Amino acid sequence: MEDTSTGSEPDRRPDRVPDEPDGDVDDDGLGDSDAPENADNADDLDELRERVEAEYDFDDFGPSDMARMSAEEWDAAFDPDSWITGDRLLDRVEAELKSRIARREVFGVLERVRADGDERILVYSDEGYAIVRPTGEVAGQGTVLRDLEPIVALAAMESYDVPEPPDDWSLPHPDTVPEGSGEFGNLIVQIVATVQVLAGGALLVASVVTDLNTIVAPAVGIVFLLVGLFLFVMVANARLSDRFRSEEYRERLRALREAKERPDFVPVENGVIEESELDE
Repeated sequence: MEDTSTGSEPDRRPDRVPDEPDGDVDDDGLGDSDAPENADNADDLDELRERVEAEYDFDDFGPSDMARMSAEEWDAAFDPDSWITGDRLLDRVEAELKSRIARREVFGVLERVRADGDERILVYSDEGYAIVRPTGEVAGQGTVLRDLEPIVALAAMESYDVPEPPDDWSLPHPDTVPEGSGEFGNLIVQIVATVQVLAGGALLVASVVTDLNTIVAPAVGIVFLLVGLFLFVMVANARLSDRFRSEEYRERLRALREAKERPDFVPVENGVIEESELDE
């Protein structure tokens, strides 16, 4: 059959596609199909928040808790809309830091510095530094940064009561640091060790003098002697460890006090943060 088409058949498609109705305008309610999904997400968030509150102790929240907390748990525990920011946050962080420095939980020098016209909190030691912005962002390096991150998180929570720092909160003078700590505990262990040695020696002497026909008394006496000697060695080791830690602490204090300026790795010059180096 011969093809009679001319190739100029008119286009029968519509001139335009009718406007699609908006998703949020639907008389039969189909536009609200996302509502059940949002409700499920809210329930999941509430369930996650309850689990986080049960698992973590926010009154004693530390770097180890922060390290094992996932991003989802963090968002659930700390609602961004309820965070404290600005100068109030810096004041709370400063008060919390002073209290922890006074309790020797944080080793560092605390200062207020400026950048871009706004204040920042600077904490530095001989091993690192950390800078807190009014937004709650923390930048830095070393152990100071790890110590400061959970402190800022706690201070940003409205429900957390920041303690009032003592008047003398700064790091102590190196000469005032004692040689060691826990002397009372060491004394108790020494008394127990002495009793063990005396009891063991008495049992051995009694076994020889009275010619006891049993091996129990000598065996028990030897055990008492060994336990007593072990306790004496443990006390000596504890004292040496305390003395070593105290000396190390004093050396770090001397290094900070004798330094004429901040360490070179701290990006602050004349009380102003060098933001370019900080961002890097």
